[in-house]
Amino acid sequence: MTKNPTILTGIRANSELTLGNFLGALLPMVRLANEYSKKDCHVNIFSPDLHSIISEVDGSLHDNLYRTIKIYLAAGLELNDHIHFYRQSRIPAHSELCWILNCTATMGELNRMTQYKDKSEGKDSVNVGIFDYPVLMAADILLYDATYVPVGEDQFQHLELTRRLAERFNHKYGETFTMPAKPEDQIKFMKTDNGIRIRDLQNPEKKMSKSTPAENSKIMLSDAPTAARKKIMSAITDSVGKIQYDMFNQPGISNLLQIEALVNDAPLQEVISTWAGETHYGDLKQKVAESVATMLEAFQSKIANIQDQTITDLLEAGEAYANEIASTKLLTVQERVGLR
Repeated sequence: MTKNPTILTGIRANSELTLGNFLGALLPMVRLANEYSKKDCHVNIFSPDLHSIISEVDGSLHDNLYRTIKIYLAAGLELNDHIHFYRQSRIPAHSELCWILNCTATMGELNRMTQYKDKSEGKDSVNVGIFDYPVLMAADILLYDATYVPVGEDQFQHLELTRRLAERFNHKYGETFTMPAKPEDQIKFMKTDNGIRIRDLQNPEKKMSKSTPAENSKIMLSDAPTAARKKIMSAITDSVGKIQYDMFNQPGISNLLQIEALVNDAPLQEVISTWAGETHYGDLKQKVAESVATMLEAFQSKIANIQDQTITDLLEAGEAYANEIASTKLLTVQERVGLR
């Protein structure tokens, strides 16, 4: 690990977060932030509101954004001078660097992005923001010389594009950008061999998604504990008749074991051992349902006690910091390409 690297992360605020988003992405990020900010590493937690408007936003983007930051705090984020919250749209350098990087990227590269292919498949047209999303993401990272960018596997292709754009720019104009770590090194940094993937409760072959229309398939962080309990009790399992961790053959049961471990902050292997040899799926469901309901009740109480003014203060301080760093980097870029 490079000395005192910058760590950057962000979660779009298009809608509420699911238990899967929380356990699989946000909670691990909180733990990393707590660990590395105490080692004098800067941790940038930004709200990618410009990314958010490439697709429909459920409710108020402002309210969603504030709630997401409250979730970080309720999840145990320990604030200090090395943790910075900011809104992407409040840092003009993001948009300007995106344009300059657009003049470095190629149409062929962006056409090959899997997410663009998926989002445009079967449609007569898609907005340009969806096509250009990876270049803005590159600007988000390169402005702050971020080394580690904890992202899901579906974003690794965008991260590789960021590395190519940085390398291409540095080669043409001189050393300007810090190269973010390779995806395999990002995984090592996140201390996980593969990402946590909480599964759909009604179709455990798929990951839990907030965009899935079936309400019983997902648990939202805003769900009433009683509602969450019912969703767990109705989760699809299998007919094997034996509780064991086998995500390939028994994804439903394995998903419940994984949830039980994560909401109780317990080692997965310990939970697996506790239930080894048991055959009553209902008992496992009852235990997981109670664990999730208890967690949600305590978590929602914490969120309710966080004032909006606290979030406003955090954003204003973070945006002052981010604007200074980003503007300095942008000026260097502008000088290198001859704009200044």
